[in-house]
Amino acid sequence: MNRKEIVKKAVSQTTFWAVLSVILASAFLVTVTYEATKASVQVTQNGEKELIRTHADTVEELMSDLDVAVQPHDELSHKLSDSVEYGMDVEYIASKSVHLAIDGGEKEDYSTTAATVGEFFKENDLEFKEHDQLSHQSSEHLADGMSIEVAEAFQVTLNDGGDEEHIWTTTSTVEELLKEQGIELDDLDELNLDADAWVSADTPLEITRVEKVTDIVEEETDYSVEVKKDDSLPKGERKVLEAGQEGLVKKTYEVTIENGEEVSRELVEETVDQESRREIVALGTKVDEPAPQPVVAASTSDAEKDTDSSRKVVQTSANVSKSSQETSREKESSQTMRMHATAYTAECAGCSGVTATGIDLNENPDKKVVAVDPSVIPLGSRVWVEGYGYAVAGDTGGAINGKRIDLHVSSKSEAYNFGSKTVQVKILDE
Repeated sequence: MNRKEIVKKAVSQTTFWAVLSVILASAFLVTVTYEATKASVQVTQNGEKELIRTHADTVEELMSDLDVAVQPHDELSHKLSDSVEYGMDVEYIASKSVHLAIDGGEKEDYSTTAATVGEFFKENDLEFKEHDQLSHQSSEHLADGMSIEVAEAFQVTLNDGGDEEHIWTTTSTVEELLKEQGIELDDLDELNLDADAWVSADTPLEITRVEKVTDIVEEETDYSVEVKKDDSLPKGERKVLEAGQEGLVKKTYEVTIENGEEVSRELVEETVDQESRREIVALGTKVDEPAPQPVVAASTSDAEKDTDSSRKVVQTSANVSKSSQETSREKESSQTMRMHATAYTAECAGCSGVTATGIDLNENPDKKVVAVDPSVIPLGSRVWVEGYGYAVAGDTGGAINGKRIDLHVSSKSEAYNFGSKTVQVKILDE
């Protein structure tokens, strides 16, 4: 290579580097100028701050540069058409999708920018009571796609064994309510609703507490009285030959108690602990013969005798009749008394159906018989009882003492209907 060629090549290289330098300098100047003309903007996305330098002319271009597609429910501090200015503070909060179901109903979809569950309720004017059950706490952070379930509480009237109260609940069935309240049922307890029945504010829930207990009762039974006629005793005189003794019966009852009160009792066993012993009484039948009347000799003539005798007979008969009527009235008055009366049947406890004087009431269910105290009304007497009629004093009883009588009737219903009362009693004869 000659000198001329060498010079030419050197000039060419110098020119190349000079041009390259100019290009690089221009590029640098353009870059510096481009960067210098960018606006400095602070952007806050969902609570995170970032300083951005941008040539965007509008907020919409700015968000586009940040790959953010602003949705209708999103929250943006500026309009999309606003111009971007140096030092601008742009705040953006993306909306979240929330699903809400109340009382097991269909879920409703919400779009919100609220930060917490409580803010979401407030934003949508949703208010819930103290006893309502929420799946999330009000202070819990709201996440995109969150499902919130709410069970609204209602009041139910609960009567547990007579104790009534009003309780708040969100349960659906009776069984769930009892479990929620910690209420346990025994085998005999009863519910007014089925366990799987729906609970509502309009239907009270009633629990009947049932228990069965055993009650043992000891009862005395009357003894019978056997009367034997005794012609060695004056008529009407009474003498106890063998004293009677009351029996003792033990009765076992099954008693049903509901809410602390007895509602029924059933006799399940009856045993005789002590047999009653019959009383034997001697009743006098001896009658004293009247003394003979003395005969007075007559001193008058036969005619006068006849006349006087006739007159005396008439006078005596009149006097006797008058005296008899007065005696009868006096006797009737003295033998009328007020007595306490009850009624009994041949099937009463401890009764054999045969009276103390031997009357078989089983064969004569309609027989009018009165149980008396022989010291007040002699056995065998005919009596009249107010509200009962004419009867015979043909029986006795361990509880029949003094001015007490017991009237025989044919059925228990008659005995119940008669009850216990004070009546007038007349002794008609002995």
